[in-house]
Amino acid sequence: MLSTLSAAALIGIDALKITVEANVAGGIPSFTVVGLPDNAVRESRERILTAIRNSGFAVPPKKITVNLAPADIKKEGTAFDLPIAIGLLGSLELIANRFEETLIMGELALDGSLRRINGALPVAIMAGKEGIKRLIVPVENEAEAAVAVSASKSAIKVYGVNTLNDTVSLLNGERAHAPVTVNIAELFEGEQDYLVDFADIKGQTAAKKALEIAAAGGHNVIMIGPPGSGKTMLAKGLPGILPPLGFEEALETTKIYSVANLLEKERPLMVTRPFRSPHHTTSNIALIGGGSNARPGEVSLAHNGILFLDELPEFTRNALEVLRQPLEEREVTVSRISVTTRYPAGFMLIAAMNPSPAGALKDSDGNLTAPPQQIQRYLSKISGPLLDRIDIHIDVPKVENSDLFAASNAESSMSIRHRVIEARTIQQERFAGTISPKIYTNAQMSPKQIKIFCQLDKESSQKLMDAMNRMNLSARAHDRILKVSRTIADLDGSAHIAMKHLIQGIQYRNLDRDFWSF
Repeated sequence: MLSTLSAAALIGIDALKITVEANVAGGIPSFTVVGLPDNAVRESRERILTAIRNSGFAVPPKKITVNLAPADIKKEGTAFDLPIAIGLLGSLELIANRFEETLIMGELALDGSLRRINGALPVAIMAGKEGIKRLIVPVENEAEAAVAVSASKSAIKVYGVNTLNDTVSLLNGERAHAPVTVNIAELFEGEQDYLVDFADIKGQTAAKKALEIAAAGGHNVIMIGPPGSGKTMLAKGLPGILPPLGFEEALETTKIYSVANLLEKERPLMVTRPFRSPHHTTSNIALIGGGSNARPGEVSLAHNGILFLDELPEFTRNALEVLRQPLEEREVTVSRISVTTRYPAGFMLIAAMNPSPAGALKDSDGNLTAPPQQIQRYLSKISGPLLDRIDIHIDVPKVENSDLFAASNAESSMSIRHRVIEARTIQQERFAGTISPKIYTNAQMSPKQIKIFCQLDKESSQKLMDAMNRMNLSARAHDRILKVSRTIADLDGSAHIAMKHLIQGIQYRNLDRDFWSF
């Protein structure tokens, strides 16, 4: 007898509907899974049969064939265990109900219990679009799936099950199961706890102002200063001045963490901006994503948040160069022979570095801490094209002892955050009409939008031209200066970019001028 039901396969951070066909017929006893399954799916045969028997069902020695359609899409992971088992029980006529408009996903343990799966959120989003009316997932994934249902306001009902027997009783209607619901508003309630408050950072007034501008416009930043000047502390304080995640951004971010199996069970929706800080020994694949089973890397896990790269020149040259595409296009393309996968990578890059491989550029006597050639080799690890893609360059000098021992009267992160939110609100109104790609900040503006929203008067245009000639700036640096100037004007409440805004934007290109004069 043939039994048919629906499951899902993950393609990047999205899901694709898969039809599971299970057929039990006479012949030489066997269990065959076809439809381009990977090793995890092929190995599921023993898991499924053992789970079925340990759940109290008998499987006769017959020829069992399972087809996963469409057959040209690779099926990966263990989430096909439960739909295959249910399809097999349906073919054996051990389940009374049919599976129309039902999608089932879950990994089986040998005792018939269910384990957590990856990607329940994108599966639920896809199910709503495909007209599925009932989604059955492991209990550990029920809240995550219910978030998608609440977001789309679809008629789909989500059911969490603990075991194979629970699933059978639900399908047979033997026991009442209430669908799972999630209150989205409650997930966003409560004040977030941040590691560092700007009020606790001594001195560095100029660096704090630059980070405020970066937060307001979503700009990339590189901080240059000696060890102990507070670069890492400034980076850790940045999340506290960023605006809260909007629901659309939260959903995008949660999809990535769901696919990567990094979503916490107690937190079915990412409501805070991610802060990722990989070590400088991180490989290219771990940073950018990919591998044999393409997975999102650090640049995607930082989507809608911050990617902090401390000791930037210590990263391998290849690792740094692969950042070019996501910094420019806000997504990563991972190509394999059978499939090309795209992951979103709309992050703020915050990089930190010392001015010399020895730490400080000069010692207490004013002498260089390393030979000039060695310093140049150290700095040359960061290519010009990569620096071009970083909007703001900040000099973070050593904190003076007088600042360390002075009573702190610095502005709190909450106070700065209010100004950042006001500037972001201006930008949301400015870009309200954009659809694809959706734009949230000035840093995401295209050349066409720069031409519209970053117009300069004649005097300011001449000033910018003089700066480009003097500092030998590229066309990309020209656009970055205009974007930063637009953000400075937004923070100032100005509808137009004034000369003072432009001059400040130009000053944030430290590494484009003769900054390293020895």
